[in-house]
Amino acid sequence: MLTQAERYKSGVMPYAQMGYWDADYVPKETDVIAVFRISPQDGVDPIEAAAAVAGESSTATWTVVWTDRLTACEAYRAKAYRVDPVPGSPGQYFSYIAYDIDLFEEGSIANLTASIIGNVFGFKPLKALRLEDMRMPVAYLKTFQGPPTGIVVERERLDKFGRPLLGATTKPKLGLSSKNYGRVVYEALKGGLDFVKDDENINSQPFMHWRDRFLYCMEAVNKAAAATGEVKGHYLNVTAATMEDMYERADFAKQLGSCIVMIDLVIGYTAIQSMAKWARRNDMILHLHRAGHGTYTRQKTHGVSFRVIAKWMRMAGVDHIHAGTVVGKLEGDPNVIKGIYSICRDSFTRQNLEQGVFFDQDWAGLRKMMPVASGGIHAGQMHQLISYLGEDVVLQFGGGTIGHPHGIQAGATANRVALEAIIKARNEGRDIWQEGPQILEDAARWCSPLRAALQTWKDVTFNYQSTDTADFVPTATTA
Repeated sequence: MLTQAERYKSGVMPYAQMGYWDADYVPKETDVIAVFRISPQDGVDPIEAAAAVAGESSTATWTVVWTDRLTACEAYRAKAYRVDPVPGSPGQYFSYIAYDIDLFEEGSIANLTASIIGNVFGFKPLKALRLEDMRMPVAYLKTFQGPPTGIVVERERLDKFGRPLLGATTKPKLGLSSKNYGRVVYEALKGGLDFVKDDENINSQPFMHWRDRFLYCMEAVNKAAAATGEVKGHYLNVTAATMEDMYERADFAKQLGSCIVMIDLVIGYTAIQSMAKWARRNDMILHLHRAGHGTYTRQKTHGVSFRVIAKWMRMAGVDHIHAGTVVGKLEGDPNVIKGIYSICRDSFTRQNLEQGVFFDQDWAGLRKMMPVASGGIHAGQMHQLISYLGEDVVLQFGGGTIGHPHGIQAGATANRVALEAIIKARNEGRDIWQEGPQILEDAARWCSPLRAALQTWKDVTFNYQSTDTADFVPTATTA
């Protein structure tokens, strides 16, 4: 233990000696806790690396500064308190770091992330750094509004219960005129889908300005609702260059009677929270497309795990988030996806290392967030999707609707019939995982659109090794 004189002597000393490592520290209920995967440079002690991460993400700099003594420095220093080798990955370590709640502004994802994933990710003594998970204290969560609508109220507004919601992304996502875009939306909704959506990169391009798209899409929504007697919707993407532009587009969507608007992750945390507050004030469902996340969530050694992004977005206040499909064309290990879905939908998420969840998380009454499954899925996978993902999910079949050989409306009908056949079988107590293909074949005998879908896509799979999997060692238990 250093004396005060030794601790504040001018010069450079190890971060661990400066107080950023404490193996005896017991985290408080009000601490924010983060677990990082650290890969120290050769010759760098893992404890010193963990202390450096704690220091550089809280109060430290590269040298001793006497102005620490003008603050409650012992409280404000983050504390690395545990370092474990990553199973099966030599040279990598899980480092647990606790932060006093007073280090963060209330209700601000931007401020939280400025510390947790700030300059420290470019720190030279580390080869790589990844934020694996976080535990948010209840006291901190209570400063966030959470989802403006939530799963329960969304189902009440849509009058749809007991099954997943069905959606599709308009294809091609770029290039259609406004009128043709609206035709796609109408056909898909009339055929049986609940939602159609804009994709992440359709905003207001020369071939289709946003106002024209909104008008034709809402005309399609209203006509389809009248024709089917069901509540329908279209995710109108209000993503734009400025907040003023986004508010203008969102207000126009509301004037047209839309029940939902959409934003992209790339607009940034402050803009996401601003739109979440707008959605709550205006009784609007808020859909978030996770565009851009793969640039920093997909690799195992550097970046941010998507489970952390899901936690931040539930706090920030979105109602929907694309969260993986397991069986589709996009990255998704089954266990990791289950963990992310738990984060979206639980009132209390239990620690589950097999699913990559490092901490118990009490969600402090924040509304639940609806996960969205999209990307390379089709009607023939319906039994797998429901087995993996449950019923509180939006299943989005873009190409699997619009690419149907009999047309868009037939593609939507195929998905709706497949969904209702599998849900009916599940409710009857049948093993849909084992019997799913036969259940779908039986339904297809009476539904030519489903029969054509199964014939067209029955052999299509995307069986590639996931790059983001959980690293854990099962603990032996007595039988």
